[in-house]
Amino acid sequence: MLKQDRVRALGLMSGTSLDGIDAAEIVTDGHEVFEVLGTAYRPYTDSERAVLRAALGKWQDDDVAQVSALIDTLHADLAAQFPDADLVGFHGQTLAHDPGGRGTHQAGDGAALAQALGKPVVWDFRSADVMMGGQGAPLAPFYHFALAKKMQADGPLAILNLGGVGNLTWIDPALPHPDSDGALLAFDTGPANAPINDLMQSRLGLASDQDGALAATGQVDDGIVAAFLRHPYFFRMPPKSLDRDAFADLTGAVADLSDADAAATLTAACARSVAQALALCPSTPRQLLVAGGGRRNPTMMSMIAKSCEVPVGPIEDAGFDGDFLEAQAFAFLAVRTAKGLATSAPGTTGVAAAIGGGTLSRPS
Repeated sequence: MLKQDRVRALGLMSGTSLDGIDAAEIVTDGHEVFEVLGTAYRPYTDSERAVLRAALGKWQDDDVAQVSALIDTLHADLAAQFPDADLVGFHGQTLAHDPGGRGTHQAGDGAALAQALGKPVVWDFRSADVMMGGQGAPLAPFYHFALAKKMQADGPLAILNLGGVGNLTWIDPALPHPDSDGALLAFDTGPANAPINDLMQSRLGLASDQDGALAATGQVDDGIVAAFLRHPYFFRMPPKSLDRDAFADLTGAVADLSDADAAATLTAACARSVAQALALCPSTPRQLLVAGGGRRNPTMMSMIAKSCEVPVGPIEDAGFDGDFLEAQAFAFLAVRTAKGLATSAPGTTGVAAAIGGGTLSRPS
C-alpha cells in the first residue's frame, strides 16, 4: 500500500481503436487530481497494428504470446520517458470482452513491465470487477468524478469518450464520493471509431477517416441506422458494456454503399446511439463534454450535437486534455488500487458492490 498523500503516477492506455499508446503522468492522492505533469503518444506502425488486429477476439488460453510481448515492449519504451513516476497504471490491449461469459482479456504482462521499469505496476484492472458480476467497463468514471469536482460543476454533467467504442459517464458532483449511491451512472453507448477505422482500413488502406472528411461528403442511409438502433443492446438498462466487434454486422450492412455513404452512415450510427444513451441517464445533464479521438472528427461532433438536446463540446472547454484522459484515468486508478480504494461501483459497471480492481506487481 502507498503511504504518501501525493503520488506521481503514470498511466498507459492502448484503446480499441488501435491507433497507438497514450501515456500521462499526474499527481494525485487517489481522490483529487492536483497536477498533470506530462503526456506522450506512440502511434502503432502498420505492421504492429496488423499484429493486434490478427489477435482481436483471442483469449488468455489462445496463442497470444507474440502480441503480449509486443505490448510489453512498446509500453516499456514509452514509459521510459517518465523516469520519475512512483507508480505505473498499465491497461494493456483489450483483445476480447465478454462479461457474463468468458470474461475479459487485456494482453500484456504487468509483472514483466514492473521488472523492465524497476517500479511498481498496477494492471489487470477489469478481471476482479467481472468476477464480482460487473461488466468490467467502463473504468474511467471514477476519474471523471474527480474532474467534475475539480471543475466545481454545479449540476449533473456527462462525459463521453469516443474511442473504438463510445462510453458515457453521467455525474452528480453534489455527492461526496464516486461510490456514493447515485453519484455515477456509466455505460457503453455503442460503436464509435472502430467500425469507421475498419472500413477505412479495408477499403482504402487508411487508419481512419481523418477529420471526418470522407463522411462529410456522403449521404446517411437512415434505414441502416434505424435497423442498427433496434438492436437489443440499446433497450437494456445500464450499466452495460460492449466488445469492440459487438456490432460487426453493422459493417456488413454498409457493404453495398459507396465509401463516402458508408462512412457517413457509420458516423451517424455512432452519433444517434449517443443520443439514445442520454435518454437513459437519471436526469438530463447540463452539458456533454467529449473526449477521445472522435472529438477531433468535426462530422461526428456535428452529428452528435444535432442528435442531442444538450450543449455538446470537446472536454477542452472545461480545461482538460481529451487526448490523454483515459491514460490519466489509469494513473488515477493505479493510485486508488495501491491505496486499497474502490475503482468501480454498481453505478459504473453493475458490480455487486464497490470494489477495488487491479493487480499490483513490484519488481524483484
